[in-house]
This record gives sequence, structure tokens and C-alpha cells, in this order.
Amino acid sequence: MSSQPEMVMRPEFEAGELTAAGAGDVARRLTLFERIADLDAVRKLTILVLVVVAWELYTHFGKVKALIFPKFSDTAVALFQAISAEQLLIMIWNSITVLVTGYVIGLVIATLLTTAAAATRFGSDVLSTLTAMLNPLPAIALLPLAMIWFGLGNEAIVFTLLHSVIWPVALNAHIGFMSVSETQRMVGRNYGLRGLFYVGKVLIPAAFPSILMGMKIGWAFAWRTLIAAELVFGGSVMDTEGTASGGLGWFIFANRMDMQIPHVFAGLFTVILVGVLVENLVFNKIENRTVRRWGMQVQ
Repeated sequence: MSSQPEMVMRPEFEAGELTAAGAGDVARRLTLFERIADLDAVRKLTILVLVVVAWELYTHFGKVKALIFPKFSDTAVALFQAISAEQLLIMIWNSITVLVTGYVIGLVIATLLTTAAAATRFGSDVLSTLTAMLNPLPAIALLPLAMIWFGLGNEAIVFTLLHSVIWPVALNAHIGFMSVSETQRMVGRNYGLRGLFYVGKVLIPAAFPSILMGMKIGWAFAWRTLIAAELVFGGSVMDTEGTASGGLGWFIFANRMDMQIPHVFAGLFTVILVGVLVENLVFNKIENRTVRRWGMQVQ
């Protein structure tokens, strides 16, 4: 016969005041320096300033020939001269106008392809096959054909840009749609959503991080393709007065032919600045108001 263990009664204990316990800083007001350093724009601007300083120091003390790698100060002077006297702002506007035209048309075509791929199996097969065929093909390789088909004008450049935009956007959006969980799909079907309503109310919000990434990649590819195309025949585009009116790529090419190397670097620096501004003022704003606000991405 097994003996039952003896029950032990613990004495009651009542905790006293805990205000004296030191728990450290639960919430501390940030200093002005900490608040400024926490700003995303300040951190990125600091990196840019460090790159510029390293550039200036390397060219000043590294005994580099100005014909090969000019100083940043000389590049800044050339940039100011190009803006004030050489219509650089008009060239930037010409490039942005062509880019936005090709980018918007490419987004529309990519949306149609991705919607068809999400709605039907045949559409998915079409998108997969076309992406496998055309995505590895460099967009600039189509420029000679575009010049034959559309002539020396903006139409040829826009056609080339379409190839840069459609496939990255469509591929990333399709991957995002395929990664949507079955639970979310079942919820949409239980609500009776079909076709375009199913895509717009279920698939697009759930796959928006991938869609936004595809839009970023498409923008970067299109921007690079545009500059490369303008390097070839950007000055051949005629404005309303019948004079040659090129973009940033033509500005770089023309100054390279004249051996104005600081102006060449000024054009390259402008290409970088435009890319940084679009990334931070457009795509980051969209990202902050969508995927980060929805909790789909870590801050």
C-alpha cells in the first residue's frame, strides 16, 4: 500500500511596493541628434556626401589625370554650366517624357498579361513561355530593328523601353500571385469573387510587394535602356522647331565626342540623381503607404 505524499502548505506572501525597483529606461525622449540621424533621407544623404568627399580626395591626392577621372568640383562646375547655359534641364525633361510614355504603356501590357495568367491556365502558359523567350534578350539589342520599323524618332525608343518594362513587371507580379496563400484564395472565392474582381480584391493586395518590386526593376531597366538608346541616336530626335533635341544620353555622347570629360561625368551624375530621386520620392512613398503600413514588410 503506497503512502500519500504529505501536502505542504506554503505561507502566504504579499508583495509590497514595486516602485523602487529599477527597470531601466522604458521610454526615453530622443535627443535632437538622434531624431535627425533616424531620418531615412539624412542617412542616405550622408552616404552620398561620403562618396562625393572620397571622390574629391581621390582625384585631388591620387594624381589622376583629369582626362580620365575629373575632380568632383570640376564636375559640379560643369553641371552648373550645363544647367544654366546648355539646356540640360530640357534634355532631362525630354528623357523623362519618353521614359514615362514607355513605362506606362509597358505597365498596361504587363497588367493585361498577368491578369490573363492569373485567370486562366492558358494565359499562365503564354506568360511563362514569352517570359522565358524574351526576358533574357537585352532590350538594347532590339534597337536596330526598332530603327528600321519606326525610324529615327521617339517611337523606336518607346518600343525598346516596352521590352525593358513588360517582362520584369509581369514576371514579378505573376510570382507574387502564385505565392498568395490558399487561405486567402478560399476567402475570396467564398465571397463569390471571380475574374477581375478576384484579381483586384484578393490577388493584387496580397501580391503587392512582388508587384512593387517588379515595378522598381522595370523602372531601372527602362532608365538604363533609355540612356543607352539616346547614346546611339538621341540627337536625331527633332523638336517642334525642326532642330535636334536629345536627352541625357545624347548630352553624354556629344560631350564625349568633344572631349569635355567633366561634362560627361556631370551627365552621368545627373543620371544617378534622377534614379535616386525617383526611388525615394516615388517608390519609397508608395511602399510606405502600402506594404509597410499593411505590415507586410519590416520597417
